Amino acid sequence: MLVERKLVSGCHGEDGGFDTQLLYFTCSSLSSDDKRLYVISDRDGHPNVYVRELATGQEKRLTDNHHGILKSYVYFDGHLGKGLGKASVCLDSLRDIIYFIQDNLICKVGLDGEIYALNKVPDGRMTAFTHVSNDGKLLCVPMTDGRALDYDPDKEGYGLDKRPVYDIDGRVQEEKLSSYLCVFDTMTGKLLYEKEVPLCWITHVQFNPVNPHVIMFNHEWPSFDCGIRRIWLYDHACDTIMRVRCEGSDTLGNTGGHDRSASDWVCHEMWSDDGSTIIYHGGYANGPAMVGKYELASRRYWEIALPEDFNAYGHFTMDHQQNLCCDGYFKFPDDVKIFRENSTDNGPDPHRKDGEYISRVIPHWEEGMLEWIPLCKHRSDWLGQDAHPHPIYNHAGDTIFFNSRSGKYVKVYQV
Repeated sequence: MLVERKLVSGCHGEDGGFDTQLLYFTCSSLSSDDKRLYVISDRDGHPNVYVRELATGQEKRLTDNHHGILKSYVYFDGHLGKGLGKASVCLDSLRDIIYFIQDNLICKVGLDGEIYALNKVPDGRMTAFTHVSNDGKLLCVPMTDGRALDYDPDKEGYGLDKRPVYDIDGRVQEEKLSSYLCVFDTMTGKLLYEKEVPLCWITHVQFNPVNPHVIMFNHEWPSFDCGIRRIWLYDHACDTIMRVRCEGSDTLGNTGGHDRSASDWVCHEMWSDDGSTIIYHGGYANGPAMVGKYELASRRYWEIALPEDFNAYGHFTMDHQQNLCCDGYFKFPDDVKIFRENSTDNGPDPHRKDGEYISRVIPHWEEGMLEWIPLCKHRSDWLGQDAHPHPIYNHAGDTIFFNSRSGKYVKVYQV
């Protein structure tokens, strides 16, 4: 039986006139004790980070941005060198410290509201989603040669996010552009190292939860071989880069009998808490959607194919017990799809962004089965990155928070 979503943060009614959203799913949006929720909101006319005491509803603004949105990955029509990098905001949930980029300064702020500038983004580079290590000592800021996004969004962009009409990864390959894993000391702001990755557009980075020498990174929107070019590991201790998903027929738990192929598409990789496995999702070439798991020690893969009619794009994220939650795919057998204008921020995935449910998903990897427990309809229109529900568990694993725009504005809900 479905339950009703509960509004947590955002305008109460359409007259509020502002958007509020969770931080990106590669970090938590909640303090480690689940007492505080961190959100990005433009309620004062510009995007800023707010913290909400969940028990009282009291909210406090932590950042001080007055220049709109900084241009970066996903926010292609932002301002060059000015504004808040909405993609850059990440939370150290154990220490209640927010890291962010504003006006090309790499900053941090705690609950006291004192903002510290740690370092600066070099001229001629674009940034994306950042990540802080579990021990709170390291911050990774992915950067790419600015030429990758060198265009006028108003004249040469399309869709809601005004992404370029050209193939970004294609330009990276043709013009031999690079991305950089830039790792900073969170106390001093010193750049500890910068690893150049040629012919690569990096937008997602995540430290291994137990070994911060290892960073998982991606190739965004691969123009070829999407099934094997998406997920990579960099080991700083030995300065090596390793591909995670390779072609092969040795997949475990796969009742559909699908081989791993370069022609598949894969995305939204995420570490397990113990740093031993990586989950991801995607779809087989000319086949169904799937969710997968990779084990580092054994280099084994488990992949579970979804039913053919589970064809609505969604994200999978994980709780501390390795249970999943999802904002798409699921449907009841008698569901009649509500036709919804498809989102214009399409990547290489073949599925429409018209998923309707927030579901708890229990994986049975060895049996090749997923147990779907639909909780509520999120009712988001999926139009643009900020309206993607991107559901996340709280730390206790008993509540899921998500974004939704079912009217004019994005708001944050829980179930």
